[in-house]
Amino acid sequence: MAIASSPSKVSLPQQNPGVTTVLEFLILKFPAISSDVWQQRMADGKVHWHDGSLINMMSLYAAQQRVYYYREVTREPVIPFAEKIVFQDELILVAYKPHFLPVMPGGEYVEECLQNRLRNKTGNQQLQAVHRIDNGTAGLVLFAVNSDSRAHYHNLFATHQVTKTYQAIASTVNQPVKDNQQWEVKNRLEKSEPKFLMRIVEGLANSHSRIRCLQHSADKALFELNPITGKTHQLRVHMQSLGWPLMNDTYYPTLQVNKSDDYSQPLQLLAQQLQFIDPITKQDRRFSSETELSLD
Repeated sequence: MAIASSPSKVSLPQQNPGVTTVLEFLILKFPAISSDVWQQRMADGKVHWHDGSLINMMSLYAAQQRVYYYREVTREPVIPFAEKIVFQDELILVAYKPHFLPVMPGGEYVEECLQNRLRNKTGNQQLQAVHRIDNGTAGLVLFAVNSDSRAHYHNLFATHQVTKTYQAIASTVNQPVKDNQQWEVKNRLEKSEPKFLMRIVEGLANSHSRIRCLQHSADKALFELNPITGKTHQLRVHMQSLGWPLMNDTYYPTLQVNKSDDYSQPLQLLAQQLQFIDPITKQDRRFSSETELSLD
């Protein structure tokens, strides 16, 4: 059994969803986790309020309060690829995340994630990712080194003040492309079914990407992508909408149900560059990954 060393947290909504106890809310919020599991966690002292006081099966729902709990999985996969610290100073850390490794704990991953690996490597338990990229995506992730400055860096991403550059490779067998072709993609993305998928719907645009073909060969092409907004799976869906779904994508255009990770076929998407004005030092910060995608 793998048990998280640090707690996860969830805020109880101001509007009660129709429950009486915290236990009822957790069962409603996390349908994949049985009532028996939550009751056992509470009995073991693994669910508590912000002040550390324990939550039991009879604890009443309290709007806008935070609930902390310790995630656990029976068996946790170990990702056989290494992360790399690209830059570090007294304010930030920039790391390269390999394909398949999650940034944060989630799903079947408790300790095996980029954040926990870096906390263990640096000895800094305050280290916190201020944005995320998909498990399948490789590339740069920015971390705040201390809790005092964390909100400033998180706000950069929330207010779209970070220039992000990705590389992607897609098949061109069904639709040819020319070098230096460019696209400005704006549309509305909403959750689909299952809920971890996204779809394009009618309505006011909430997603925006700039895409350019850098190079093509007989059957595939290398693209540069600049997401202006940061919706879940945005680049993957936008590339699919243009007719070029990313190579080795198991979600789009067709979800490959229950397919285990194939480490020999990583998703061809790389977060290659980050650029922003540091909110603390006012420096122009620019970081690039040594890794690049190639058509070879």
